[in-house]
Amino acid sequence: MPVLPKICAFSDVGRHMIYELHEMQHAAFAPLRMLAETSAVFYVNPFSHFFHSPHKRTVSAGTELLLRLTQRYEKPAFALSTTVIDGEQVAVNETVVMAKPFCRLLRFERQCARRDPAVLVVAPMSGHHATLLRETVRTLLPEHEVYITDWIDARLVPVSSGAFHLDDYVAYVQEFIRLLGPDLHVLAVCQPTVPVLAAVALMSAADEPETPRSMILMGGPIDTRLNPTSVNTFAKSKPLAWFDSKLIQRVPYKYPGCSRRVYPGFLQHASFVAMNPDRHIDSHVDFYRHLVQGDEDGAETHRQFYDEYNAVMDLPAKYYLETVKTVFQDHALARGELVIRGIRVDPSTIRHTALLTIEGELDDICGRGQTEAAHDLCLNLPRRKRAHLVADGAGHYGIFSGRRFRETIYPRIRAFIRAQTSR
Repeated sequence: MPVLPKICAFSDVGRHMIYELHEMQHAAFAPLRMLAETSAVFYVNPFSHFFHSPHKRTVSAGTELLLRLTQRYEKPAFALSTTVIDGEQVAVNETVVMAKPFCRLLRFERQCARRDPAVLVVAPMSGHHATLLRETVRTLLPEHEVYITDWIDARLVPVSSGAFHLDDYVAYVQEFIRLLGPDLHVLAVCQPTVPVLAAVALMSAADEPETPRSMILMGGPIDTRLNPTSVNTFAKSKPLAWFDSKLIQRVPYKYPGCSRRVYPGFLQHASFVAMNPDRHIDSHVDFYRHLVQGDEDGAETHRQFYDEYNAVMDLPAKYYLETVKTVFQDHALARGELVIRGIRVDPSTIRHTALLTIEGELDDICGRGQTEAAHDLCLNLPRRKRAHLVADGAGHYGIFSGRRFRETIYPRIRAFIRAQTSR
């Protein structure tokens, strides 16, 4: 959950009205967007005189770029209606297995008789929607029964549903694991590696029969004292009260979650962009050039990426602040001091759930060694039930999507799951 100071220095007078000002700004852009949409129609309609203008592509490119920079990006669909199994196309139905106030447990049900290992993908609750892991799910589907945590935008959750804490996150994961049974494999990407490890440790300590066969922890902040990144450093540079006063807002009246305290998605998006501003500027310049040059493939690649990247969600304030303090400031899990609902989390109680940790060589969000630290905590887990992988040349997003994930990382995950399933 990166937050950089350059986008957080709001005045004391206006900091509690940032959400309202953001809504006003979006409304103020409405006439400009309408003008851009009208202009675009003139230049794409073959019956318009403007269609034959030598500046047609330049104007069209400019209007589309303007529209994309000022529009709202809604939550994308997974759109995984089919998969290929043994060379044949198989239909996939997306169903809700369990609905909680802050999360839906989804199943991608394959319409075939084949029985494969079940995998629960625990998506991050850190700004982007679970659809960010679409390629992870797509890659798993041909050989696994796949479930995923689909976290709900906090601004859509009524205040009557109560608050959501880090303890609740762990409880949700435990409830999903118990529902799906003891033969389950749990895969956590980034932020949820901590609550997943905590959930499994608590279930192991209680000797619960539904404890999963394996957990795969990918690019997560198990111990951010190791090779700290700029994200880790900044999280420790301010007291928790600073994060509360500068970043937390109340949801405006127009949404179901009116008056709920949240860390708004648009502030998170600003921090994401602020981490690599030059890269995003260059990407939009290239997008404009693709449109002018008629390179529709290049333009469509940009659209697909930013349709997902720009779709963000609000986080419950309690959960966000507790994560900052517990994971990034106090390092509670790594120090053996994490307490969930009055019970101390002890990963050394894990003796049967196999552990695979995966890190990206070039990850600038979770540094090398931060995820691997889980092995030091699970000290009573037999060596044959452990494995670690460093993906050469992979950044943070590269460990769960892209060519390196498909060709290098996924085969290791598949082999690890099969090895534990056969025991």
